[in-house]
Amino acid sequence: MTPEELMPLVAEGKVVICANKNHTCIEPCGIGSMLRTKINVNLGVSADCKDYDVEMQKVMEAVNLGAHAIMDLSSHGDTGPFRRKLTKECPVMIGTVPVYDSVIHYQRDLDTLTAQDFIEVIRLHAQDGVDFVTLHCGITRKTIDQIRSHKRKMNIVSRGGSLVFAWMCMTGNENPFYEYYDDILEICREYDVTISLGDACRPGCLADASDVCQIEELVRLGELTKRAWERDVQVMVEGPGICRWTRLRQI
Repeated sequence: MTPEELMPLVAEGKVVICANKNHTCIEPCGIGSMLRTKINVNLGVSADCKDYDVEMQKVMEAVNLGAHAIMDLSSHGDTGPFRRKLTKECPVMIGTVPVYDSVIHYQRDLDTLTAQDFIEVIRLHAQDGVDFVTLHCGITRKTIDQIRSHKRKMNIVSRGGSLVFAWMCMTGNENPFYEYYDDILEICREYDVTISLGDACRPGCLADASDVCQIEELVRLGELTKRAWERDVQVMVEGPGICRWTRLRQI
């Protein structure tokens, strides 16, 4: 597709080009309407698989096999050096879920973190060159009441959504990613980071599909998308559901 054909699609929000200005080795490509399907590979270290060198080998093998994006879901140890190594050496898009990294980064219990702590982790990821961040902005204090009153079979199956939900329940505060959305947009615009709006209320079973929690969140994500466009920030919207992923392991 020529740049002349691509530009209107980006302007209309039908295509995003995830390319942080600090990810200098990236070979950009588009995601969205009229384009080929892109392959995203979830990787990252955990308490069960702690070797960053092995994980980097997986990353480069995924790229060699045709992956267009790497999602760093590291949940153990010092994640910063690995993340910066990715954006320094890996030519494909790099994504993260900052709420996963927050507890690890601060080495504190979830309920002791403040709203600004979460926002600063987003800034850190943006400065490190991450091209897109998944943020669960659409779940609010109202959602807590809805989930409790409607008694979902499987509650929240989104890991990031569960962390945000738990934090709100423990602190009594509003979702920081929703309350301080304008601050997040400023960070993303500064570094040209694309927001992937996570669907925290996606159903975990047929009984929960298309319930009031899911639909209201989708409507809210639509509103947040428009607010991002007004600030020149690119947006992807997850959903209405995703399959569960399995972490790749060394054979």
